[in-house]
Amino acid sequence: MEKDVIIKFDRVSYSYEEGGDYAVNDVNLDIYKGEFTAVLGHNGSGKSTLAKLTNALLLPVAGSVFVRGMDTAREEFETQIRQSVGMVFQNPDNQIVSTIVEDDVAFGPENLGVPPEEIRRRVDDALKTVGMYEYKGHEPHRLSGGQKQRVAIAGVIAMRTECIVFDEPTAMLDPKGRQEVFRAIKSLNKDFNITVILITHFMDEAVFADRVIVMDDGYVRLDGSPREVFKRVKSLRDMGLDVPKPLQLALLLKKEGIDLGDEILTNEDFIKEFLNYSGRNNVNT
Repeated sequence: MEKDVIIKFDRVSYSYEEGGDYAVNDVNLDIYKGEFTAVLGHNGSGKSTLAKLTNALLLPVAGSVFVRGMDTAREEFETQIRQSVGMVFQNPDNQIVSTIVEDDVAFGPENLGVPPEEIRRRVDDALKTVGMYEYKGHEPHRLSGGQKQRVAIAGVIAMRTECIVFDEPTAMLDPKGRQEVFRAIKSLNKDFNITVILITHFMDEAVFADRVIVMDDGYVRLDGSPREVFKRVKSLRDMGLDVPKPLQLALLLKKEGIDLGDEILTNEDFIKEFLNYSGRNNVNT
């Protein structure tokens, strides 16, 4: 069955200065309905620029980006495009516009002209989805970083976008906040079939994606499943990246003669393969 394309990049390039180097260079890319795509790359690789090109925050200087067949360069499509593709940024404080949580979540639908009774339903549903319903009457500035980010996500959900682009949403959070937000992101994709594009530099987040894209110097260098991409250890390290910590440990053990294989991405993978190895080799664990 043919996949349902939501976002299409057709030979897209972008430069922040006329005649300057391309931050995104000749990118061809399809993003499919219901897919969880993680985009990796070192600072300056072009991954955040790619994110902003998905919903007309930036417009290509060459090539075209299409959202549901609508060219992002066509001004008359801007509202429809942003109703299809929402964005959540790194700093939640920059996205909060109201003094009460439920008012903040209602802001987007109100600007779309959604009827008040429908806004009420959307706000309640969105806050329940991210586990923040009990905080609907709270002041956002009194929330933790992870809670603020979940409120920002609820604001995008309330706009009923079918795709959400997260631009390093956990980069400024502590480990607990990161866990809260990433759990919400996974739930949106798996439980609600919302298409997710996650820009991240955390390998332990990327391993849970359906697809991993690696950018370097504006180009898409790798594109495949997490297992396919993270097998390319040398290529990743040449681009200033590394592999998930469980695989790093497995590679160190391999140098010591303990070969657990190259299919290890998560802690669970490591434990399983280590126990299998121990059983085969009579290792005392």
